[in-house]
Amino acid sequence: MIAKMSKYDFVLYRAQSEDFIERLRELGLVDITTTGWEPKEEERQLILRIEGYTKALEAAEQWSKQPENEAIQGVACATAEEAYELYNRLLRETASHNTELGKLEKTADELRPWGEFDPRELQALTASGLKIRLFFGPTSSFEAAQAGEGYTFEAINEVGGNTYFVVIGEGEELSLDAQEVRLPAMDIRQAEALIAERKAQIEVLDREMASIAASKALLTEGIAVLKEQLGNRKITSTATQEADGSLLILRGWAETDTSAQVDALLEEYPNVVYLKGDPTPEDDTPVKLTNGWYSRIFEMVGDMYARPKYGTIDLTPFFAPFYMLFFGICLNDAGYGLILLLLALVILKKNPEAGMMRRAGWFATMCSLSTILFGGFCGSFFGLSLGEFFPAIPFFDFQGKFFSIALAIGIVQIIFGLAINVWGQARAFGFTASFGTLGWLIVLLSGALAIGLPMFGMEIPGFTSSSIAFYVAMGLGFVLMLLLNNIRRNPLVNFGSGLWDLYNNITGLLSDVLSYIRLFAIGLSGGVLALVFNSLAEGFVPEGANIVVRILVMLPILLIGHGINLFMSAISSFVHPMRLTFVEFYKNAGFEMAARNFDPLKKENQTNK
Repeated sequence: MIAKMSKYDFVLYRAQSEDFIERLRELGLVDITTTGWEPKEEERQLILRIEGYTKALEAAEQWSKQPENEAIQGVACATAEEAYELYNRLLRETASHNTELGKLEKTADELRPWGEFDPRELQALTASGLKIRLFFGPTSSFEAAQAGEGYTFEAINEVGGNTYFVVIGEGEELSLDAQEVRLPAMDIRQAEALIAERKAQIEVLDREMASIAASKALLTEGIAVLKEQLGNRKITSTATQEADGSLLILRGWAETDTSAQVDALLEEYPNVVYLKGDPTPEDDTPVKLTNGWYSRIFEMVGDMYARPKYGTIDLTPFFAPFYMLFFGICLNDAGYGLILLLLALVILKKNPEAGMMRRAGWFATMCSLSTILFGGFCGSFFGLSLGEFFPAIPFFDFQGKFFSIALAIGIVQIIFGLAINVWGQARAFGFTASFGTLGWLIVLLSGALAIGLPMFGMEIPGFTSSSIAFYVAMGLGFVLMLLLNNIRRNPLVNFGSGLWDLYNNITGLLSDVLSYIRLFAIGLSGGVLALVFNSLAEGFVPEGANIVVRILVMLPILLIGHGINLFMSAISSFVHPMRLTFVEFYKNAGFEMAARNFDPLKKENQTNK
């Protein structure tokens, strides 16, 4: 459900705004509206500094996690700014050394085939007038080149089919199928010494990270201070200014249940005038959900789309059972469900504290239990049909019977959504405002009961497609939908509007119901792929093989095949029920999204704990 909010308008002196906002942070119960904020230059600099501090903190945490750094103790910096500057210096110098190291390693690769020599002697020989040239190329080219006159050829090394050789002397023009190399200024020994020196310098810089790691608390506190400064600027820059900017008007929100604490603070705080009231439909009221344990697990699904607008109905408790059922239908294998359950229990064990990961663990637990139950109901276990092993148990024939049931489930959820929509409209605008939707609900529900139920071998006595009760219900529905959809308008206008709505409803209903076929299609495709991998593994087993050979051949195929199928099917089972929720159910339930979530001012060091 949506928590009830109280609206506040604060009028205060600009000079006291910093202190007032700080007191609200300490209270941690008030959300201040900052709609339309655009950062100025000073605020952009704060954002960049926050990002810089955050990167320094992340680098320090990564450095601390490396086992080889556990014993290195560093001296903490005096301030967060000092730690940030040290991080920037280490980043620049390390990048410079790594660039030079890359160049040296490339040079070493070029020098390595030439072996060890004294570059000074080489330079002395060339200075004396001796013409020395270095080449490398295919060995066949070197052998052919030795026939030239006026030159001395000497092979130095042979690597990978190439010969590295020296040509000494001056004679006729050389024509070689080889690449000439510039005379090196160092040999491999000197290059490797420089590489070792650069690596040592990088290692020294890396050890200096210990000081930043010892300053993690300072960086965390610095990030909190900067975020609070940015938040304060954001609030003051979006506040309404009066009296030449000396007065500020702020709009705030607090939960009605805790607003008494806000009132107590305001009563004792000097020179602040405030007005307290209830939100209006025109207000962009922030939203906070206060669901029970089960529904709270599925809030993470709803948050991927949006939270409901204040004053409407929170649909989380209503779509949660459907989503859980849809996931089980789509995955539809008890064996896969057991694997997901094991993973979910691991997540819960590793995350004992309340938070997003623990909620994700419970979400996976609910979905895996649904998969186990539905997969067991259909007799599917890692692609095997349990009916072959337990013929006495009447497992459900998913492939043969579920197509029509998927459509029926869709109609049930759509009717349920329309009922919620009627309730929401009646609650918000009065019962008469819901007549149009109520008429469509009556028509659809009557058709489902009188025409749809007999298709499944069921019938309501006295309410069939040929009964008077059915025609009365349909007539009532059409009157509400075509003539009374807005009792404040002219009936002729209502009739035209109703016909248009009827056309949209009929075409939309057909599309919505057909969308639920995906439940059958995804569940069937996953089962078929599991069966294919089982058959593939069986087909690779040599005829007459014993149990050991069978295991050695089949196990890798089964692990890889079912692993791929579980991964792909789990993604489909997560995404497609979400699509049915956000498109079909939300539309028919009249969902309206909130402008923003309730986010009260808090001390940043409290939120980071």
